[in-house]
Amino acid sequence: MITEQLINPRSIVVVGGSNDIFKPGGKVLKNLIDGNFKGELYVTNPKEDLVQGIKCFRSPAELPYIDLAIIAIAARFIPATVELLAQFKNTKAFIILSAGFSEMKDFEEGKILENEIVDSINSVNASLVGPNCIGVLTPNYQGVFTLPIPKLDPQGCDFISGSGATACFIMEAGIPNGLTFSRVFSVGNSAQLGVEEILKYMDETFDPEKDSKVKLLYIENIDKPQILLKHAVSLINKGCKIAAIKAGGSEAGSRAASSHTGAIATSDFAVNTLFRKAGIVRCNGREELIYIASIFMHKELIGKNIAIISHAGGPSVMLTDSLSNQGLSVPHIDNPASKELLTQLFPGSSVANPIDFLATGTAEQLGTIIDYVDNKFDEIDAMVVIFGTSGLFTVSDVYAVLDEKMKHCKKPIFPVLPSILTAKKEVQEFLSKGRINFPDEVFLGNSLSKVFNTNAPAELNPRLPKVDTAKIRSIIENTKTGYISPVEIQNLLDAAGIQRVAESVAENKSDAVEKAESIGFPVVMKVVGPLHKSDKGGVFLNIKNKKSVESTFDKLMSIENASGVLIQQMLSGTELFLGVKYEEKFGHMILCGLGGIFIEIIKDVSASFSPVSEKEASDMIKRLKAYKIFKGTRGQQPINENKFIEAITRLSALVEAAPEIIEIDLNPLLGTSENIVAVDARINVLKTN
Repeated sequence: MITEQLINPRSIVVVGGSNDIFKPGGKVLKNLIDGNFKGELYVTNPKEDLVQGIKCFRSPAELPYIDLAIIAIAARFIPATVELLAQFKNTKAFIILSAGFSEMKDFEEGKILENEIVDSINSVNASLVGPNCIGVLTPNYQGVFTLPIPKLDPQGCDFISGSGATACFIMEAGIPNGLTFSRVFSVGNSAQLGVEEILKYMDETFDPEKDSKVKLLYIENIDKPQILLKHAVSLINKGCKIAAIKAGGSEAGSRAASSHTGAIATSDFAVNTLFRKAGIVRCNGREELIYIASIFMHKELIGKNIAIISHAGGPSVMLTDSLSNQGLSVPHIDNPASKELLTQLFPGSSVANPIDFLATGTAEQLGTIIDYVDNKFDEIDAMVVIFGTSGLFTVSDVYAVLDEKMKHCKKPIFPVLPSILTAKKEVQEFLSKGRINFPDEVFLGNSLSKVFNTNAPAELNPRLPKVDTAKIRSIIENTKTGYISPVEIQNLLDAAGIQRVAESVAENKSDAVEKAESIGFPVVMKVVGPLHKSDKGGVFLNIKNKKSVESTFDKLMSIENASGVLIQQMLSGTELFLGVKYEEKFGHMILCGLGGIFIEIIKDVSASFSPVSEKEASDMIKRLKAYKIFKGTRGQQPINENKFIEAITRLSALVEAAPEIIEIDLNPLLGTSENIVAVDARINVLKTN
């Protein structure tokens, strides 16, 4: 839990405070003093009487009641100190800067110490940030031992980081661009409070009039994905924007994350799926996070048509490429208003888009262009203004006009001021007015595209199709752990309302003939037993008569581990894929794509976590690179998209009714303009009791 004492303490003690400001205990105390903490400030150090001008207590036992303890002493002394403060000094909030705990993977004692601390703090319903963190930075106090310490702005970014160093580096890179911060939480080992709990607190206490609407996350381990999902969706639905870096996606990155945080990195594909469902913009590094956060601080981009206004050709071309290659548009402008605008610019200017008003263009001309784009170019949704300097003259008047127009324009304006050295003074003056600069136009283009292409959050509790829950539960409760039989699969699919091909299992040759004749020729015959039938030569198509059934039955039963033969109606259509994979902690991931061998070769797959709504299922299909196939191409019949959407949502309803299912593989389904039919299926069940 997050206590009021962590957020707004009336008293703080630095345990291990020092006169040496090059040590964490000394630097955090200095930062608290420099930040003009308004409450009572205390220090403990067994060797000092006065620390940085503050009376020092030799032992925490001598302290009065304390709201918040910031601890910077050796790990082995911390459990006893925490217990004393928690039990006898009414301390309800702790920030432990010290390392030497669970982040030390091969140091079992560190984990034991950490658990003791958490138990003590939980016993009094107090809060713990850390250990192994840089601290907390809020408008109330500067409880960090690092730099930089930005000038905090209530409407700046809230930033929660699993890495203290990364938090510092991101602030170092963002502040020079004009990016501001409201609160910074470095959670370190997340022994009690992790990124998810801090985000939950921000959601549950969110005040739209006072709180920041931009949340930035740096995460190395998602320990509670459902909490992250729930509160990210809630915040975004309240008008917030969230961008996040999730590190540790690669195998090598996972090892690095584990050694740093004592946590195991989760599947990168699952993280992408979770972020997409939540509406979180996923960033690949610090620079992208900074640019996307900066975009969030501007008016929202509603449409995809961008006007580029510049006096420099090269950056305009590079930005045009960046935007156009990722789904945004730099449309050609040719209308009566554009012709009128051209008469007000110097000869040689162009308004076709990019709008080039030459190196000799004036501040007045820039203002005129912006007015035309904002008021007369209805086809344009936003502007990017690129304006640097050759160093021949100042550009203060240009930046002053840009600032003024940004105050009043209806459409968002994104400033690219690349001359951060030559025009350093002018850029700083622009930033001092509360503006943010995007020094690199390609980074801006890439980031703008990513923000625009991130969907709104999915509905977390959608209405799913009705399924026969009683029948599903009966089947699950009467089956064993592992891959279930074809008959059980048939019954589950029928109970879920997922259409399947007519089929039957035969255990002897005469039975095979009888069932093939009952289904009707031609039929497909498949071996029952081996998982990958096609790899074993266990699939035969277009069996047309009794004699072929008998000979094929013998061939299939000769395959190792064969337990029977599945006989199916022979159908045609486009091969599709539906699947379920249970990700521990995350839940059931529903997947769709092209089927057959293409699922492994092309790997064109979309996914979402259950429950999946009809809208979400539709979005999954439209994200496929092969989506055009659904519409029918080169004489090929289209695929019934609505039926595929229904199959996705019914699969979701099935695993909601039977969470014991850990894997489903419907591959292939055959899609036509009329129907979607499951031809082959595999279901794996894990029962824990």
